Amino acid sequence: MDIRTIGIFDSGVGGLSVLREIRALLPAQPVIYFADQGHVPYGSRQIEEVRAFSHTITDYLLNHGAQLIVVACNTASVAALQSLRQAYPHIPFVGMEPAVKPAAQESHSKKVGVLATAATFQTAMYASVVERFAQGVSIMENPCIGLVDEIEQGNLHGDKTRAILEKALLPMKAAGVDTIVMGCTHYPFVIPLIQSIVGTDVHVIDPAPAIARQTRRMLEAHNLLVTGKRKAAVRFITSGEAKAFRRSLRGLLNLDRPVRQVAWQNGRIVDID
Repeated sequence: MDIRTIGIFDSGVGGLSVLREIRALLPAQPVIYFADQGHVPYGSRQIEEVRAFSHTITDYLLNHGAQLIVVACNTASVAALQSLRQAYPHIPFVGMEPAVKPAAQESHSKKVGVLATAATFQTAMYASVVERFAQGVSIMENPCIGLVDEIEQGNLHGDKTRAILEKALLPMKAAGVDTIVMGCTHYPFVIPLIQSIVGTDVHVIDPAPAIARQTRRMLEAHNLLVTGKRKAAVRFITSGEAKAFRRSLRGLLNLDRPVRQVAWQNGRIVDID
């Protein structure tokens, strides 16, 4: 087991959008990816519950060799990133933050749309980001209720997915929004559909490339970076159904890899295969 392994977790397949960018930038870095599909979606859960999940998953990843943790979920980041850093002061963490700052800087109309889960919008971290970086900018928000579930099912182009997005995006477009932030790691998988709805004159920001660059910086700072172009192994784990997650890997990343299935029992993660 390589001790320079990255642990990545999300409520489901959304973090694969982050994994995709990390693999493109850091192909030689070993990775463990944990999808907590037994609890997906996180966005409709209480913050305290998501925080507890995040700590347990982090314990699991550390026990399986991870030396750096990427919280590839906006809801988990706002719920748990601060407490994770306090609980594990010697472990580097990379978390998600809605890309309001670059959106505010890039917007010509000074009108920005943010698509994120309801839980993300309700947190102090999100409010702080808006307060610090969006002065003089009008922010329109929409939680896109049901979108995470559609993406988890692989429905990236269907009528229901389009209806959810049109309900969120058309009012933003009509109001003059020219920049839209993906505030949930699931949402980049439907950027082609989003772009078809709002048009090419609206800039859609996927934070995943910036997260990959930050991951590289953190690896370098902690002497954990593995260089080279030889692709390292990625281990996939889900608390949902392994077969379903394997289908998602094929559909979203064109990967066919083994998937280990685990289960939650009394607040602990146990291997079942």
